[in-house]
Amino acid sequence: MADQRDILVTSALPYASGPLHMGHLVEYTQTDIWVRFQRMRGHHCIYVCASDAHGTPTMLRADEAGVAPEALVAEVAEGHRKDFESFRISVDNYQTTHSAENLELTREMYRRLKENGYIDRRIITQAYDEQKRMFLPDRYVRGECPSCGAADQYGDACENCSATYAPMDLKNPVSVVSGTTPSLRESEHFFFRLSAFEDELRAWVPEHVDASMVRKLDEWFRAGLKDWDISRDEPYFGFEIPGETGKYFYVWFDAPIGYMASFLQLCRRTDSGLAFEDYWDAGKPTELYHFIGKDIVYFHTLFWPSVLSGAGYRKPSGVFVHGFLTVDGKKMSKRRGTFIMASTYAKHLDPDYLRYYFAAKLGKSADDIDLNLDDFIARLNSDLVGKVVNIASRCAGFIHRHNGGMLGESLHDEALYHSFADAAPQIEADYEQRDYSRAMKRIIALADRANRYIDGEKPWILARDPQQRRRVIDVCTQGINLFRSLMVYLKPVVPGLAERAEEFLNAPPLAWSDAGTPLLDHRLRKFRSLLERVPPKEVQAMVDESRTGPDTPRPTYKDEIDIEQFSKVDMRIARIIEAGLVEGADRLLKLRLDLGGDEREVFAGIRSAYQPEDLVDRLVVAVANLKPRKMRFGTSQGMILASGPGGRDIFLLSPDSGAKPGMKVT
Repeated sequence: MADQRDILVTSALPYASGPLHMGHLVEYTQTDIWVRFQRMRGHHCIYVCASDAHGTPTMLRADEAGVAPEALVAEVAEGHRKDFESFRISVDNYQTTHSAENLELTREMYRRLKENGYIDRRIITQAYDEQKRMFLPDRYVRGECPSCGAADQYGDACENCSATYAPMDLKNPVSVVSGTTPSLRESEHFFFRLSAFEDELRAWVPEHVDASMVRKLDEWFRAGLKDWDISRDEPYFGFEIPGETGKYFYVWFDAPIGYMASFLQLCRRTDSGLAFEDYWDAGKPTELYHFIGKDIVYFHTLFWPSVLSGAGYRKPSGVFVHGFLTVDGKKMSKRRGTFIMASTYAKHLDPDYLRYYFAAKLGKSADDIDLNLDDFIARLNSDLVGKVVNIASRCAGFIHRHNGGMLGESLHDEALYHSFADAAPQIEADYEQRDYSRAMKRIIALADRANRYIDGEKPWILARDPQQRRRVIDVCTQGINLFRSLMVYLKPVVPGLAERAEEFLNAPPLAWSDAGTPLLDHRLRKFRSLLERVPPKEVQAMVDESRTGPDTPRPTYKDEIDIEQFSKVDMRIARIIEAGLVEGADRLLKLRLDLGGDEREVFAGIRSAYQPEDLVDRLVVAVANLKPRKMRFGTSQGMILASGPGGRDIFLLSPDSGAKPGMKVT
């Protein structure tokens, strides 16, 4: 093995607004597999996480429940810890961002940035709730869309027609918090000078961020990095800004510092033997990796490294990005029963099933993965039960019946065994690169070879001849050792199954080197079922328990119009040539459209459903003659058409093949 590495790993912090669901588990499983692999290789790998506590949603939810925000956060975080334990996520420390350590580090980070000249003061204008005496984020203002008149729309984009606007452009705007009409007020805010780090980031990104994300980051660089508002006005649940009255750090400032805080808490345990500075000071040889979803790439690859650098800390060694989870080819849905909570899954099924299925789907890109429930049942029953566990099941009985549970003193086919050991470097490389799907394919291919070997030797026939009993033991000793090698390779993925296999093998916990060291002249424990087949009834019960909400209601329609009114709407095919996030707007994407030689800039309220990088070169339907609307982000020169109830269930309308930009839609 190479020299021991000292590695610190984090996963994105789950928000303390509710329990974990299966979408969260993609990331925590991906991270945990990598961490367990590094530990098996003998490296010193530490894994920390926390619940993301602060922000307006936490404050309002706690107020609605009649509890203090701190109590709400503590309750939700405890649920997160239990889910981590159920799914065998081997985190070394888990806290919340509302901790003494995070307060200490957030203040220190701000002090350093301020002293180094990276904090500016600016006056901004926001919607204000006079009754609640609070400034309102865009999503806390609702009203009638100024474009189509649809009722109950958010303050930045219409879910009915996709028009974008400022909150106070709404007709009859209402504060979601109090139900009153908001006003406009100015306030002094604090900005981090992200633009000062553009050259540094351009050099850092290609070497430290997943290649699949570099093109997207190039688009943001071309658009120019904008300074980041890191403050919020009271009332707000978070940390107060030192020396200021009624000003708090924005949640996205202190949340990533929570990685440092969770590690600091671990370091301060008397038995940890860890030094905070060894992992966070610039120039240290230790490694730091963040696992995140592609929806928070901007924060982790631009904002966060710049904050660290500006305060004199080290930047991450790598930022690893994964895609979203769909279920049965569609976005998770409570109505369909596919928005499944982690605790609901754990009540019905072995978490190792899901860990293996995710591993079989996860490559090193940020592509979305699909959990097809029929395929889930078939793959688990075929791969883990039918191929891997079946090897031990087929061989253990003969070892106990004919040799008192003792393995033979030699291997029947040393060349075959060593071919399994020789696969280790390739599987190591796959795990290291987070290409788990490739690793699983290699491992299951080895399992197929092991089963073909047993099929060819037919120990059940050999056992009928007393003269062949020694050969039976040798063949089954070979089979058990092939099974053991497979379990070494699978241990980072299915730790529960690995523990049961270790008990059956009656040996110390499996180490990576065991894949090349046979277990001979050794007594096995009696074989008991290591993994049951996935029960379809339990899968259905899990879906049924997760299903909420009524069936799709019968649609209602607006008042009829005549053909002359409809003909006034000029709809055209458009190609999306650029797509990017809009700073300060949680639901908007900025799109540049090609309408056949005419380029337009459009703001669309589809961020909850689409990633910018997935939209480039896509054909959509655009309204070309909509009057331009000036917004605080820029001017929207049209709109694109989409359907769906909103949230992640937004679906862009696309033309059939053959359509070209500029073509009229009739």
